[in-house]
Amino acid sequence: MSQTSIIPEFVSRKSFIELDGRKRAQSLFDEGTWKELVDPFERRESPWLPMQGIAPQFDDGCIVIKGRIGGMPAVAIALEGAFQGGSIGEISGAKMAAALDLATKDSVAGKRTAAILLLETGGVRLQEANLGLAAVAEVISSVLALRPHAPVITLIAGTVGCFGGMSLAAGVSSYVVMTREARLGLNGPEVIEQESGIDEFDSSDRALIWAIHGGEQRVGMGLADALVEDDVEKIKATIRKYVQADLLPEYRSQQVELYRDRIAALDTSAQIDPISLRREWNNTTTGGLR
Repeated sequence: MSQTSIIPEFVSRKSFIELDGRKRAQSLFDEGTWKELVDPFERRESPWLPMQGIAPQFDDGCIVIKGRIGGMPAVAIALEGAFQGGSIGEISGAKMAAALDLATKDSVAGKRTAAILLLETGGVRLQEANLGLAAVAEVISSVLALRPHAPVITLIAGTVGCFGGMSLAAGVSSYVVMTREARLGLNGPEVIEQESGIDEFDSSDRALIWAIHGGEQRVGMGLADALVEDDVEKIKATIRKYVQADLLPEYRSQQVELYRDRIAALDTSAQIDPISLRREWNNTTTGGLR
């Protein structure tokens, strides 16, 4: 008996996670409609990395692709997790903010252009320090300018996850889509252990990590919108749905009082059970699912 007859769907699917950042972005668009902006041949690389003995990359780990998704204009901006951990620096941040601003300009002019952020990133590039922090602020500002005019969709697919300042960019997006393998959090497990000790967080405990930062938990708590399988066609269909969706009347990042009340109500005298937290926070009767 062949493997395909035992688990046909699994073996026949095309993995999204196994693609690099450029191919992930390309795979989301309608066939024959996309083109890359500021591609590697323009050699927009970081001037700061060579000074510190680090080889730069011609696209600075940021890929910008414009085209159509489901027949509608869209731009995808991917951070390549294989280059410097997907960190964001001066050049990659400028590319991301400029692409979002261009989408805003088109949308205001009547050509609604959705943005998809493919985030595989540990956050700010430490070698570029304050420039990276400024880039995160500019990206967040650009997301906030675009989302009243067109959807901003964050897609977190791979095991690099989305941490640090870029998790804030995900937080202000219109929608967040995650795979079960993806992770999302302000501080990564290693950082928490380093700063607060292994008694606070054991970064080698994989079950603990996924119970807190994992895609299933984030969606279960209502902090992300869709959990998708690692499958190119299923991810493409989910992104297409959100590109075509109506604009939201209220965003998760605007529900400050709701989340303050939820955090205040937590009983911290005992270890909080992730499943109970999902049940409590993802309660449609209390609102705040978006």
